[in-house]
Amino acid sequence: MDLTVIQSKIYEIRGERVMLDRDLAELYQVETKYLKRIVKRNSSRFPIDFMFELTTEELQNLRCQNGASSWGGIRYLPFAFTEQGVAMLSGLLNSDIAIEVNISIMRTFVAMRRYLMSADLQNRELEDLRKRVKALEQGADQAMGAVNDLSEDMQTELDAIYLALAELSGRSAAKPELSGNADHEHERAKIGYKK
Repeated sequence: MDLTVIQSKIYEIRGERVMLDRDLAELYQVETKYLKRIVKRNSSRFPIDFMFELTTEELQNLRCQNGASSWGGIRYLPFAFTEQGVAMLSGLLNSDIAIEVNISIMRTFVAMRRYLMSADLQNRELEDLRKRVKALEQGADQAMGAVNDLSEDMQTELDAIYLALAELSGRSAAKPELSGNADHEHERAKIGYKK
């Protein structure tokens, strides 16, 4: 049996992946009322985590998602079977078709679980990469801020050095003019060895 056909009949309701009684009846090639009758006769085998009845609101949501024409005139609220409920149900339907269909359904549930687990892992890896990139961007922003601060500090210091050099060169250029007449006042001592 084609697993994609089965997969299209698996819905998420109340946070559970489930199959509806009418879809299961179609796959098992029995009438829905017959399937419901078996479930009601064996209700102790179907606790709430194996099977539950949809509410009117849940049925309406499914109709909206799947198109109202495919749901026809349902007189009773459908039963929704979890993976465990489907396994229990197939044990009650003693036929070769039920066994074959049940094997395909179990394979579909397993394939979906594997896919969801790998997708979840990929999502976690992507989220981890996003966090790393964000941390790198923040680090780069901080580094650029520090470089800009350093650059401003260096420019201030360089300006101070240039100003000091300009003042020094201005003083040394101004000194000879002031002391032009007093060359002999301050004679320098000669440096060197005396004979």
